Amino acid sequence: MSLLTDWREFAYSHDDRTREGQEFWIGYFNQEKAVYEQILATPEEPVSGTVAELAQKYNMDLTYFVGFLDGINDSLKNPNPIEDMDANTVVSLDYDKEKLYYNMVAAKADWLYGLEQWSDLLTSERRKELYKEQRSSTTVVKPPKIGRNDPCPCGSGKKYKKCCGRNN
Repeated sequence: MSLLTDWREFAYSHDDRTREGQEFWIGYFNQEKAVYEQILATPEEPVSGTVAELAQKYNMDLTYFVGFLDGINDSLKNPNPIEDMDANTVVSLDYDKEKLYYNMVAAKADWLYGLEQWSDLLTSERRKELYKEQRSSTTVVKPPKIGRNDPCPCGSGKKYKKCCGRNN
């Protein structure tokens, strides 16, 4: 099995509706937050190395660090080969700032997109734009309902009830 498969099986075996599961996820999210605080504080410093080296650098268990890599992968300029990586696979954490912020909002990870380090990376206006853009991307907008006596939208000139609204 790959490290990613191991992580996913391990992590998703913890039900967040149980006390044990909640403690696991809180612990993981705190470690994840600590890594983001470090990499966002030094955005000009390229971060790369083997999975094992980076896990050690950020004081994370290898399995937990694989979870971090799984989470950040969609926000990287060049995604890592997370599907088949092992402890010696060289990975990079070269992230796209806007994409990372957008994805954090999408994940509803307020403990991450609310980090103070973002104020040095993106203006508050840009953060608001990205937040609004992400939130509106998941909003379903229904078209106005056609009344039975309204003109038919097909353009026939007939009332909807006498045209396309007829139950055949």
